[in-house]
Amino acid sequence: MTLPDAAVQPIQWHGDALELLDQRVLPLRTETVRCVSAIEVAKAIHEMVVRGAPAIGIAAAYGLVLDARAGRDLVDAAGVLAASRPTAINLHWALARLTALKTTDADRLEAEAQAIFAEDLDQNHRMGALGAALIEPGARVLTHCNTGALATAGHGTALGVIRTAWAKGQLAEVFHTETRPWLQGARLTAWELQQERIPSRMIADAAVAQLMQAKKVDWVIVGADRIAANGDTANKIGTATLAIVAKHYGARVMVVAPSGTFDLNTLRGADIPIETRPDVELTHFRGEAIAPEGHRAFNPVFDVTPAGLIDAIVCEKGVLTAPYSESIRTHLGKT
Repeated sequence: MTLPDAAVQPIQWHGDALELLDQRVLPLRTETVRCVSAIEVAKAIHEMVVRGAPAIGIAAAYGLVLDARAGRDLVDAAGVLAASRPTAINLHWALARLTALKTTDADRLEAEAQAIFAEDLDQNHRMGALGAALIEPGARVLTHCNTGALATAGHGTALGVIRTAWAKGQLAEVFHTETRPWLQGARLTAWELQQERIPSRMIADAAVAQLMQAKKVDWVIVGADRIAANGDTANKIGTATLAIVAKHYGARVMVVAPSGTFDLNTLRGADIPIETRPDVELTHFRGEAIAPEGHRAFNPVFDVTPAGLIDAIVCEKGVLTAPYSESIRTHLGKT
């Protein structure tokens, strides 16, 4: 089945500038941020103008191209971009792929960045088909955070599976979380699903157990920001909680991520660096305090789901199942 292009596109390359859909202001406004240097791209990544592991990898690649065109030092540029978000391995993978060319030729680097973009889109469609094939007709699914076209080159990873399954008439109901504190589910996933005319319902993050008590959820389908060599998966904070609750109520967990998300140099999830962000992102909302003045917060933005709670990991190379250390090695062709 051939699906139409996604209705949204977060990354547009203009040769001398990178235009990013500002995901901080969706769905209230549709605005873009124009970047003309690696520093500006890094700032956009850090400040969540663009987010989603594949998308920030693509943006970082184009950021390096911008500095190559301006004749700036690419080692410095790569360092600034790499520091913008520590957990998502796709960012570091994309930068390593460009720097491995050992060239400052902007045209050559641009061609590689464009190849990364095109490959990600192809991979998303492949993963969509593979993941949808695991879903029985009439299934109910739940997703977390935003993993659609806004987080990728288009179509999406976990949301791409849902989009493909919906187009094939397999899904009875689609649920998604609000995804505190940035509300990517409420603001972005809901918006994308509406753009695609896929009916869905949102739940509070804390309502997942009640949802699974009230309705049989067949699959929890999520993306990933980094997958260790043993299958432990870092993803948006709250994913591990969903997986634990799913295990209790008999729902299966599907992780959907391209091969660039696997970090085979990290043996287990405990070794994945977890990004923490400022207290104010929890204590304030749209600039207005929702907690007492001076109250502290613990604000990790990712958690690690143990491989033992994951039923399938879908990448463009195939469907991986336990034992993940073996299946990852087999599908990715690495030791």
